[in-house]
Amino acid sequence: MEPMTVATLWSENSTMSLLVDPSESPDWGIIHSVIPPYIFISSLLGLLFNSFVLGVFVAQKDRLTIAEIYLSNLALADFILLCGLPFWAMSILNDFNWPYGDVLCKLVNSIIIINFYTSIYTLVMISVDRYLALVKTMKAMGLRRTLYAKVTCFSLWILGLLLSTPTIVYRKVKFFEEYGTTSCILDYPHDSSWKLAHQILLNVVGFVLPVLVIVFSSGNIIKALAQRGESVGFNDTNDRKATALVYAVTLLFLVCWGPFQVFTFLDTLCDLQALDEKLWSHTLNIGNQVSVYLAFVNSTLNPLLYVFSGQYFRRKVSSIYRRTKHHHRGSEVTTYQRSVVSTYINRTDQIKAVVISNAKDQI
Repeated sequence: MEPMTVATLWSENSTMSLLVDPSESPDWGIIHSVIPPYIFISSLLGLLFNSFVLGVFVAQKDRLTIAEIYLSNLALADFILLCGLPFWAMSILNDFNWPYGDVLCKLVNSIIIINFYTSIYTLVMISVDRYLALVKTMKAMGLRRTLYAKVTCFSLWILGLLLSTPTIVYRKVKFFEEYGTTSCILDYPHDSSWKLAHQILLNVVGFVLPVLVIVFSSGNIIKALAQRGESVGFNDTNDRKATALVYAVTLLFLVCWGPFQVFTFLDTLCDLQALDEKLWSHTLNIGNQVSVYLAFVNSTLNPLLYVFSGQYFRRKVSSIYRRTKHHHRGSEVTTYQRSVVSTYINRTDQIKAVVISNAKDQI
């Protein structure tokens, strides 16, 4: 029989340590073999996509628009969030041991939770901005200013920092002597209400409120586009693409974050003794472990939906490419011109030397 291991979760909604025998729990064997490469691939792609987005916004010469401010903030939040995930992939490969110390245990997980909230509420602000731009176009002219967008982004980071307080305080490395395992866990005080409050925050502030705002904004945007189509003929390609993008954004958000939030809610019911914890413990631990990493793929796919599908962004990338190519050609032309001039000067000097030599010989 293989040795026992203690399976601990990244998930912020569980402090349980589960004694696992891999031979009796094949689900954990699948987690051990599938989740790490999934995390590495998702993180690598997400870091590349989001860094490309940030690079385009930095390289452009024009001042960022309101939408670009939110998109760059989203890309930054997703980028930082994805930086923390490989630590957990290595922890799973290390049989759920955490070898990085107490400081990184707190830092990595607090960064993840900060950017979790920042990313989600940046999505909310993108939806709100689209709602103001497409539905309340005239009334919102005074509200849609770049300064307000920058202040809003800064406020979202402060909000994420405040909501990560339980993680900063109670995340720690704990050694389980009976299992010989060192794990990074949320270690709440016994009979503490912190865990319950934190899980309610995750459900309500981290999902229910954002979903309500996104659905409200998306629904009104779709309705406004449909009304516009009835009045002028709904054949505008941009309108169709905008409608499809709104549907895709809402669906992606629900698919990625929905399962994690469901398992968070079920775990809360277990804490409230509405469900039998012994009966649900294995399902919740497996479900939390899988659903949390499904949720994080949202950070990998966000650039594809919010940015790469936009014609304006593609024109911006094309403009930067043409400018770079033109600059490169200009450099080549300049180098060629210098080479021609240098050759001309050298040949002139050689001709002068020959003439002078011949003159001397004649003298």
